[in-house]
Amino acid sequence: MAEQSREVGEVLVAAEDLQQRVRELGEAISRDYAGRRLLLVGVLKGAVFFLSDLMRHIEIPVEVDFMAVASYGSATDSSGVVRIDSGLTLQYLMRNLGSRNPATLEVCALLTKPPGREVRLKARYVGFEIPDRFVVGYGLDYAERHRNLPFVAALER
Repeated sequence: MAEQSREVGEVLVAAEDLQQRVRELGEAISRDYAGRRLLLVGVLKGAVFFLSDLMRHIEIPVEVDFMAVASYGSATDSSGVVRIDSGLTLQYLMRNLGSRNPATLEVCALLTKPPGREVRLKARYVGFEIPDRFVVGYGLDYAERHRNLPFVAALER
């Protein structure tokens, strides 16, 4: 626990706020997709907690699948390759999924960091806008640590 407390800094989104906003997103998606087929695609591994909680708040039939993409590994800065914070990962995923000709394709992002984006893409459903800091918790990690935190916090370097 001492190691965790040294690396985990300011809490940016509290556990209660996460749960409330995820519930609201689930309600909005349920309304918008009522009477339609819905497939949620989560990006591994970081989206597991969010997607699990989100689907519990969706009141229509829903299917789920996952995709894996490159990550930071143990780094906190981009190497210029596919990266979620920059928008490059989302751009890649939207092209990939769009090529399969879905009836609709929308983005639901728990966190957005507009100042850190290199690519401008619009998410229809957004949980929280946070500062451009490396964050951990609620599924997000640093070198595979801190995913289990029930809140989102800045990583102390």
